[in-house]
Amino acid sequence: MRLARVAHSDGVSFVALEPDPAAPREKIVAVEIDQHPFGSPTYTGRKWPMADVRLLAPILPSKVICVGKNYAEHAREMGGEAPENPLIFMKPSTSVIGPNSPIKLPPNSERVDFEGELAAIIGQPCKDVPEARGTEVLLGYTIANDVTARDQQKADGQWTRAKGYDTFCPLGPWIDTEIDPSDLSIRTDLDGEVKQDGRTSQLVHGIGGLVSWVSRIMTLLPGDVILTGTPAGVGPMTDGQKVTVSIDGLGALTNPVQNA
Repeated sequence: MRLARVAHSDGVSFVALEPDPAAPREKIVAVEIDQHPFGSPTYTGRKWPMADVRLLAPILPSKVICVGKNYAEHAREMGGEAPENPLIFMKPSTSVIGPNSPIKLPPNSERVDFEGELAAIIGQPCKDVPEARGTEVLLGYTIANDVTARDQQKADGQWTRAKGYDTFCPLGPWIDTEIDPSDLSIRTDLDGEVKQDGRTSQLVHGIGGLVSWVSRIMTLLPGDVILTGTPAGVGPMTDGQKVTVSIDGLGALTNPVQNA
């Protein structure tokens, strides 16, 4: 199942996309889910053609937990080796935006970078999850861009300011509940030029292990997001450009870049 969150003439709804978002857009229907998509969703009976809705961020998390330096080549391009244990940090929920919403460049940063990532979405409240069950507590997966004010990251030594600006966590276009994330192509294009090209099989710490590690630190709630790390090739974006992160089977997440 592919789940989305859309704006329509009557407001905002969670929906299931049928028959498949890979079909031509004019044939896709957004079928409204009652209340929320967790557990066994029920339907209201309302539906809309995709032409009549606008895709939003597919989930509004209570928190976004990110994993740094989780691809070996990216760790080296940042000047070190991948850490023995997952290196985690957080983005505020206010950093989340959806497809086609602009990434706003803060005026006090001289370099803002893209970081394309696979995002795992928590599907149930959980704490102290064994690694072997890490993927069992997930609702599914979507695409993320861990936007970073690189100059501020280097200056501060800790990453909250650099990672936490409004619009610095694009998510979308939908959540896939069935995809196998073990070896997916992940690519970032800037104005059509490929900048990042990796595979999720290159993750240093796997998804089950990441869920387990984070859940031993904090309780995870339905809708919380874990960004699993970015491949090598991160780089700057400037006003007027467009960045697209694509992952096999998950589609593409595109956002324009604008000065704030």
